[in-house]
Amino acid sequence: MSFETFAEGTSPLHTMDAAAKLAAVTLFSICTALLSSLETASLALGVSAVLLALARLPFKKLCKRLLFINAFIAFLWLTLPISTSGTPIYSLGGFTVTQEGVDLTLLITLKSNAIISAFIALLATSNVTDIGAGFERLHVPKKLSLLFLFTWRYIHVIQEEYKRLATAAALRGFVAGTNSHTYKTYANLIAMVLVKSHDRAERVSNAMKLRGFNGTFHTLHQQQCRLADTIFASCIGLLGAALLAADYFQIMELL
Repeated sequence: MSFETFAEGTSPLHTMDAAAKLAAVTLFSICTALLSSLETASLALGVSAVLLALARLPFKKLCKRLLFINAFIAFLWLTLPISTSGTPIYSLGGFTVTQEGVDLTLLITLKSNAIISAFIALLATSNVTDIGAGFERLHVPKKLSLLFLFTWRYIHVIQEEYKRLATAAALRGFVAGTNSHTYKTYANLIAMVLVKSHDRAERVSNAMKLRGFNGTFHTLHQQQCRLADTIFASCIGLLGAALLAADYFQIMELL
């Protein structure tokens, strides 16, 4: 499972309690998203880089994950610098690149990578079951934590169902193209996936009721939040708050 690529390991972050990591990354991400200066955003990215180093993740897989995410950010570099009004720094073919546009795009890039790196370092180092249990220990509504776990479990089942239907269509000679037959085939395929998903959901629900499911998943491995986990999570949250405070006072000085 792609989300659990980094879940196995022996680093300090792998053994850290999932609930503590959830609280830390949530607070740090909110503070980072509110930053408005390049200096503090760079520091936030530095903090995330330190977390990645502590996680000791496979370098090649990490680079692929970050490259995939930054492919979407690359589109911003093609549009924002020429669509934001401000001080022109370069003109070519009727398009003008502004300093404000470059600064805004760079700020978004720094903050996005800081948040994404923090999530990879803290959450991707836990498996989905522990994250779901962490939600419950943080007093997130039980229905939301159950929805998270069920979505993760059955999205792969739905994917396999789609692959079976797509294979069946290919065996019957279906070749995708830009025509009405292709559109109708894909519409029918998606409709069948939804129908089969609904039927499977009914069967799973009945099976769980017959087994006495009362809304709680019982696991053999129960994580405990240690004092060290609480201190580390608090430090990460305080770092995010400190960066936000520094950003605020920096803006006040400019005003």
